[in-house]
Amino acid sequence: MGEDVLAALARLIRRLHDAAQGWTPPDDAVWATLPGTQNIPLVDTDAELVGHRDFCPGNVIFRDGLPAALIDFDLARPTTRVYDIANALYWWAPLLHPQDRIPALAQADIPHRAAIFADAYGMTVQQRRDLVPLARRMIHRFHLTSRAAAEADPVFRRLWNQGVKDRMPRAEAWITQEGTAIAARLRSQQ
Repeated sequence: MGEDVLAALARLIRRLHDAAQGWTPPDDAVWATLPGTQNIPLVDTDAELVGHRDFCPGNVIFRDGLPAALIDFDLARPTTRVYDIANALYWWAPLLHPQDRIPALAQADIPHRAAIFADAYGMTVQQRRDLVPLARRMIHRFHLTSRAAAEADPVFRRLWNQGVKDRMPRAEAWITQEGTAIAARLRSQQ
């Protein structure tokens, strides 16, 4: 997963955000949640647009080796640009403990990868400042929702037992430890 993939994904998400900006969902819109997570507060309550919110690798379609389209909008809902960016970086930088990354990215320079994404997206100074604090809250919420979904549904329980229960605490500890370096790199690129 080279820097060209990361930059192309950032530009694709920017196009999605720009297209979604200004569209107001109907008052009776219903937004999906994972089983058992309905009472866990969102971390992105000042919605700017309806975003994708789930940029896992399986939801990105590639053409000629680069991200070209997004699928599976089942978790889409009103959100912020920064939340969607943090979600994309969680999967693609990735904002994970090295032990939980694919081997090719185990020793990746995550602050550098975050800066590549930020530049390609065209993140503002404020978005760069807001990214790491929101990513910390988002990853903590991932932990809470993963546990709640595992308690409510056998499919999520299997995922929890197959490693999510160990990966989530490591991700929280990692972003707490490494977030300062990511934030510093993003500030230096402004």
